[in-house]
Amino acid sequence: MVSKDLLTGSRYGKGMRPTIIAALLLFAAPAFAQDISGPARAADGDSLNLSGISVRLFGVDAPELGQSCERGGAPWICGKEAASKLASLVSGKSVLCEQKDVDDYGRIVATCRAGSVDLAGAMVDAGLAVALPHFSDRYAAAEARARAAGTGIWSGTFQMPADYRAAHPGPGRRTPSLSREAAPTRAPVRAPAPTGVYFRNCKEAWAAGAAPLRRGQPGYRPEMDGDGDGIACEPYRRR
Repeated sequence: MVSKDLLTGSRYGKGMRPTIIAALLLFAAPAFAQDISGPARAADGDSLNLSGISVRLFGVDAPELGQSCERGGAPWICGKEAASKLASLVSGKSVLCEQKDVDDYGRIVATCRAGSVDLAGAMVDAGLAVALPHFSDRYAAAEARARAAGTGIWSGTFQMPADYRAAHPGPGRRTPSLSREAAPTRAPVRAPAPTGVYFRNCKEAWAAGAAPLRRGQPGYRPEMDGDGDGIACEPYRRR
């Protein structure tokens, strides 16, 4: 810890230079966050490999590689399509990632850009990732737009990625607690209700296949959001 006397120079006189003070502050601060840049390849729809460093996109969650979704009454491998989309976004580009945290797998959790493109935002815009509003509300509006337009996974029925992982843990696989598993368990998500629709209550929203409803999404009303968490008409869960 740097003392007040050392910072003000009162103990060592007026000869203490600002550059020395800045250096002391730098070494006193915890060395945690870091920026990483370089060519990248997609590991799946929300993970990158930057020259051997594993990076998890912050604030979003994409279907797993082996995960299937449903649209038009037929299955499609949404996980592989998500990975292919992320691969196309980083192909031939230098990617810059700004670290936010580290998950239980030791991966850096970061916001990443390929040029001016926010990769997590682009995945949500394409309907190939869901927002994680309990970590950041940055992508909530983009998800609401994708859902209202019936884009990507919102064109049919799918299982939330966290729920899919919980149901398909795989041999020796542990459940990380940071961003991939923190989303509450929810029922399979159905195609969105038409824009501008009004539901008198949650029963109508469920009957229309639109629930649960997130803040900013067509049909959401605070009156139906009993716990005020931004998600209305959630399935009842016993305590």
